[in-house]
Amino acid sequence: MTNLLTQTIDTTNRPDHDGNFGAYGGSYVPEALQRVMDEVAAAYEEAAADPSFKEELYDLHKHYTGRPSPVFHAKNLSRILGGAQIYLKREDLNHTGAHKINHCLGEVLLAKRMGKKKVIAETGAGQHGVALATAAALMGLECDIYMGEVDVMKEAPNVARMKILGAKVVVVKSGTRTLKDAVDEAFKAYLADPITQIYCIGSVVGPHPFPAMVRDFQSVVGVEARGQMIEMTGRLPDNVVACVGGGSNAMGIFSGFLDDASVNLYGVEPAGLGLDTNQHAASITKGKPGILHGFKTLLIQDDAGNPLPVYSIASGLDYPGVGPQHCQLHDIKRVSYMTATDREAVEAFYALSRLEGIIPALESSHAVAYAVKLAPQLPSDATILVNLSGRGDKDIDFVMDNYPLVEYEPKIDSPSAYEDFLSHIQQKKR
Repeated sequence: MTNLLTQTIDTTNRPDHDGNFGAYGGSYVPEALQRVMDEVAAAYEEAAADPSFKEELYDLHKHYTGRPSPVFHAKNLSRILGGAQIYLKREDLNHTGAHKINHCLGEVLLAKRMGKKKVIAETGAGQHGVALATAAALMGLECDIYMGEVDVMKEAPNVARMKILGAKVVVVKSGTRTLKDAVDEAFKAYLADPITQIYCIGSVVGPHPFPAMVRDFQSVVGVEARGQMIEMTGRLPDNVVACVGGGSNAMGIFSGFLDDASVNLYGVEPAGLGLDTNQHAASITKGKPGILHGFKTLLIQDDAGNPLPVYSIASGLDYPGVGPQHCQLHDIKRVSYMTATDREAVEAFYALSRLEGIIPALESSHAVAYAVKLAPQLPSDATILVNLSGRGDKDIDFVMDNYPLVEYEPKIDSPSAYEDFLSHIQQKKR
């Protein structure tokens, strides 16, 4: 049986006893909540060492989630771009449509083991909310999902899914009414009752032990991808690309390759309407050290250290901070953090849809967008593995309403086919 929970990732990048990844992470919470965090950490360490916990999680991954998710060679996209061959790790094919189910099953199993009656969480694009509602329904726990009003309107299909699954969707109308504000309200609810409920954080963020725990649950992506690329190509990928908001999907796939110096790792942040505007969410690229939601991170903030409003076309990337291990990997230069704009993400969304018959989530489209830039710069025998972290069902109405595409049949064998394709994408100004 593949050990999905306790794979060795990179012992030089494990957090210290206090949950610090270098200068980032830790736990900056009230004393009463710290006692709860200590309880969660102890319960997780116990579960991680228990074969029965690992077996139950493995069984769910195999028979419920549908793991392993396949790796697909995007031959049409690779041909039209020229250069490196692009491969996709198809997390969009998981049950619930994204990588989020990987850690949600683990977190709800842990909650049940701890005797909790309810799980609560925040969500941006709704994928974490849907995955947690799914796991809670499966295991008989109550579920409250906090979601910003802007995202509720934007991601209506996922809101409906959560309600159908039995979750209570709490609409957050304060602040910018997006992901950061949803996290704020979920933390308040957790503080009100940390005994009967547990906050199942949706990414590799928050106070210790959540960044490490969520990363461990997501490491199955990297473990699978490593073996699949060797089986398909006879070697490791030359490059691995993933989008980064909080950063769970990226840490999941990066974990399989952190020790391999020959593998270039790229995290792609949302540049929104441009890094020269205040309409982006590129926390690593433009942020500086600060405290957010109980942990130290690179934070987009004002002069007083308060989080600033951020923006991305992708609701799941609309967060002013980032997972602490990403901050450390940036500091030690193990991962290169790049950016993609809204426009580039939408272009990649349409390109993958039209050329490969795969409609990606707008979050994942940021990673595809960087792969599109990178591939022509590399030789034809080079490889790029993209973590396609989610499918785009939730984004279809929004994209079609705001970024319509005229009818066009791409000529795959034309050297300028990709540029020609992009010229047919019509954008509406926000």
